[in-house]
Amino acid sequence: MGGIFSVVSKDDCVEDLFYGTDYHSHLGTRRGGLAVLSKDGFSRSIHNIENAQFRSKFEDKIPKMEGHSGIGCISDTEDQPLIISSHLGKFAIVTVGRINNMDRLISEAFDDRSTHFSEMSEGEINPTELVATLITKESTFEEGIHRAQKAIDGSCTLLLLTDHGVYAARDFYGRTPLVIGEKKGATCATMETCVFPNLGYRFKHELGPGEVMLLTPDSAEKKIPPEKTLRICAFLWVYYGYPASTYEGMNVEVMRNRSGAILARYDNVVVDMVAGIPDSGIAHAIGYANEAQLPYLRPFVKYTPTWPRSFMPQDQAVRDLVARMKLIPISKIIKNKRLLFCEDSIVRGTQLKETIQRLYEYGAKEVHMRPACPPLIYGCKFLNFSRSRSEFDLAGRRAIRELENRDDSPLDEYADPESEKYSAMVAHIQKHLKLTTLKYQTIPYMLEAINLPKEKVCTYCWDGVG
Repeated sequence: MGGIFSVVSKDDCVEDLFYGTDYHSHLGTRRGGLAVLSKDGFSRSIHNIENAQFRSKFEDKIPKMEGHSGIGCISDTEDQPLIISSHLGKFAIVTVGRINNMDRLISEAFDDRSTHFSEMSEGEINPTELVATLITKESTFEEGIHRAQKAIDGSCTLLLLTDHGVYAARDFYGRTPLVIGEKKGATCATMETCVFPNLGYRFKHELGPGEVMLLTPDSAEKKIPPEKTLRICAFLWVYYGYPASTYEGMNVEVMRNRSGAILARYDNVVVDMVAGIPDSGIAHAIGYANEAQLPYLRPFVKYTPTWPRSFMPQDQAVRDLVARMKLIPISKIIKNKRLLFCEDSIVRGTQLKETIQRLYEYGAKEVHMRPACPPLIYGCKFLNFSRSRSEFDLAGRRAIRELENRDDSPLDEYADPESEKYSAMVAHIQKHLKLTTLKYQTIPYMLEAINLPKEKVCTYCWDGVG
């Protein structure tokens, strides 16, 4: 998906920019970048972070950078930030999101015969440069941002670094968060509010969908008011978001605890312990264990000093290797026990199948799974949250194809937890994973944990309603 951060300060902003951007490292996997503006102009640094942490790649660059305003990005795709020279002036830009109508927008940009693109990403036009091109079609930054937001099919949250401040713009339907923080002499914009405590910022304002603000050291001025329709991604709470962050008034850790408690409240399975698949399943499992009054234990421990997150590598074989190497089983806790695991989700199920097999190899009597969201049967078309190259990589969608023996099955009944087809799909996944039982969270209970009405939350990957 990716994450973005910015600072505008009366003093040098580079340290806050460095650490604030680093706090978004869990959101992206490929590129890290910073751009700062000083009296001498713009400076930029971009590094590959596929095989190393953001912080290690930038620590030696930070002492050489200076400026009173800056933007940073952890990108899952292309190089960012970009520095653009235009009739609006020189600016730097970072974006997060997905553009489904890239081809049409590029074709329209070429129609005036004066547009060209130079920032190529794996042989394709860099989406962030396309966004910059859309912005510079208008006479002001505000008008340009609004044009881009309305033109894009998908989502685009962005930050623009200019010589009179940073423009912060949340995507048109608010699918990703963007929050303003303040402290004496500085203002920041962040996707993750977990940056606030250790950098000394206080919450000031959460942008609404499509809202645009101009940040200066002393203020955050509203330039474009928010739209009425909010469709924030539920997966931010379920998995992607950092536990210390809060979106739309709901903290991630609190939501996960609530979700686990709800899973336990409507469960009657008899087990010896509850565990979480590290790390994003842990909070759900703690909520379940507390509600069920069962011991919470760790049958696996995660070796974090050198192994990255397993969703990062593009290659499935590498992902599987990472998943296996980073989880170390503890046989004395596993042997002859009935284990219940909470997991944030079952996306492909490939790594989970191997994990379950290892539990049986170490003597587990039973293995029960309680995912914190419904089966995923639609590929995300808004945020690129999954690395899956095909919807049929999804465990739910693959089960449907195998049950129906065709690729074009209607999905409505499979999204309904009260239907026979839903039960058949879950039973198929349970058998494939060799689980003793499998019971998913439902959308209504997931939304109860988030404490937002359905019309304000995107649930597309579960029921096709975006």
